[in-house]
Amino acid sequence: MRIDNNFQLTYCTNIHPGFDWKTTFDSLKEHVPQIRGKVSPDKPFGLGLRLSNKASEELDMDGNLEEFKQWMAENQVYVFTMNGFPYGNFHNERVKDDVHAPDWTTPERLTYTERMFDQLAALLPDGISGGISTSPVSYKYWHATEDAVKSAFETGAKNMIEVAMHLNEIERQTGKYLHLDIEPEPDGMLENSDEVLGFFADYLLPIGTSVIVEKLGVDVETAEKMIRRHLTVCYDICHFSLAFEEPTDTFEKFAEAGIVIGKIQVSAALKILSNPSGNDEIWKALTLFDEPTYLHQVTEKIGGKVVTYNDLPIVLKDKKEFQELRAHFHVPIFLERFGALDSTQDHILKVMEYVKKHPVSEHLEIETYTWDVLPAALKKDLSESIIREIDWFVEKF
Repeated sequence: MRIDNNFQLTYCTNIHPGFDWKTTFDSLKEHVPQIRGKVSPDKPFGLGLRLSNKASEELDMDGNLEEFKQWMAENQVYVFTMNGFPYGNFHNERVKDDVHAPDWTTPERLTYTERMFDQLAALLPDGISGGISTSPVSYKYWHATEDAVKSAFETGAKNMIEVAMHLNEIERQTGKYLHLDIEPEPDGMLENSDEVLGFFADYLLPIGTSVIVEKLGVDVETAEKMIRRHLTVCYDICHFSLAFEEPTDTFEKFAEAGIVIGKIQVSAALKILSNPSGNDEIWKALTLFDEPTYLHQVTEKIGGKVVTYNDLPIVLKDKKEFQELRAHFHVPIFLERFGALDSTQDHILKVMEYVKKHPVSEHLEIETYTWDVLPAALKKDLSESIIREIDWFVEKF
């Protein structure tokens, strides 16, 4: 849905089960008309579509794409952004670090992403841009040596450059502007703004300009513009709050470096503030968020540096003294507190204030994908919860 003329607002359908196309489509038919009817009754509703590789493959079969387009037209729904981060199943089984697999060092990740861009180009209405968010190259702990890290960055950059050239050709043929939104997160190979700047400066731009100049016969300046136009950043508010980065600082840093923000994912992390009178209640409350499906990294700022513990059980086992911890658990954005725990909702409000004055991205996607694994007291009807998140955002914006 369009808000304030400058922005497209949606929620990400990775909230719903979607291992294959039938499951994905059934989930959309069950929830989306009800949600659109409540939050956007008089105008079309934009969708943040999540497709697994299997669902994407099947979307191209048996007339499924045309059936989906017809259903969207009948229900006043359109797609402008997609989530291409999880390749496989994202519900009802262990995901953890496998959310990155296959990573950007593999041809499978490239094939999956380019196929989804072809599908997005077919679904995207005229007059707006389209983007797909993706893994920040790979998972840090899969690359143990300095040479392995360098190799992963080089291969990942080359594959992303192939996507940039693919998107350039789509734009040449259709006039539709598409971008790949690289999404930093804790324990990804890109975790924060400085690492994103380094990836562009050390890998994407030098490798990419060389490849594009050779393959397309353009000059270096044109090649660099192509990279910056089609390879962008997904600013996940939860993830950057886990990096203890202030939104204004990050946005200005990217702008100075000429890096575009393709999408802002609206999400909140858990904030754990130490209680001077004792933390027993805090540890008890935090235990309710320890679940086996997703990685819930915990971050702490010590001596000006961010330390990351790669999953919540590590912190719960040690129960060491702390001042402030932040946990990678996407909690409902409309709640500021969860009993003894807080959230980083304040970062969402800071981002809202900034983008209203400086519209750094037109794509806003609410991404609370953890409804299935939330503590029982927070579980409500799914559609009503999504509606409540959208309504909260619109009211605050």
